[in-house]
Amino acid sequence: MRNLNYVAIEGAIGVGKTSLAKLLSDRLGAKLVLEKFEENPFLFKFYDDPGRFAFQTQLFFLLQRYQQQQELRQVDMFHNLLISDYMFIKDRLFASLNLDEKEMNLYDIIANMLERNVINPDLIIYLQADTSTLMKNIAKRGREFEANISYDYINALNEIYTEYFFRYNETPLVIINTNHIDFVNNSADLDLVIDYIRQPVTGTKFFNPTAST
Repeated sequence: MRNLNYVAIEGAIGVGKTSLAKLLSDRLGAKLVLEKFEENPFLFKFYDDPGRFAFQTQLFFLLQRYQQQQELRQVDMFHNLLISDYMFIKDRLFASLNLDEKEMNLYDIIANMLERNVINPDLIIYLQADTSTLMKNIAKRGREFEANISYDYINALNEIYTEYFFRYNETPLVIINTNHIDFVNNSADLDLVIDYIRQPVTGTKFFNPTAST
């Protein structure tokens, strides 16, 4: 992956961002940066009572991710490639779904100041899947705090991601349809993904692989 220093993997909940980031890091000898969702003290409460805890949850994530992004500015002499399982803008996508108008206005004021100091990735990999696939993946991993996530919520989030990346043109982008592959349990599928993203990317590229046999 020549000329790439920073790759971010994005997609809706349950699509496999963290799994792919870890696999790519292992295969490519890259430094791995993961979002620390488990450190958010409001996240568990948000899923039980979204209206009450949405703003606290989003603000904590925004500031936490900003701090982590600033750490990315430090040069790591032992890695030429950094892979992350999120991009900073993801918090705004979730906020647009979870916050009311007044909360969103306040959120925008804070986010706009922070976004000026965030480094854009050299490449974004957007993992795409049908909502039914996402729900199956969420159920399979069995996180307790995700047990009450509704189909409607994931579907709305999926639509927000799709709309955002349909218009995205700030950096090179690879969109991968993951409905028919399993890069976690099938090494051949992982090879397909790695071979594709190794190719030079300008603009937006779409990859729609079928399952390996």
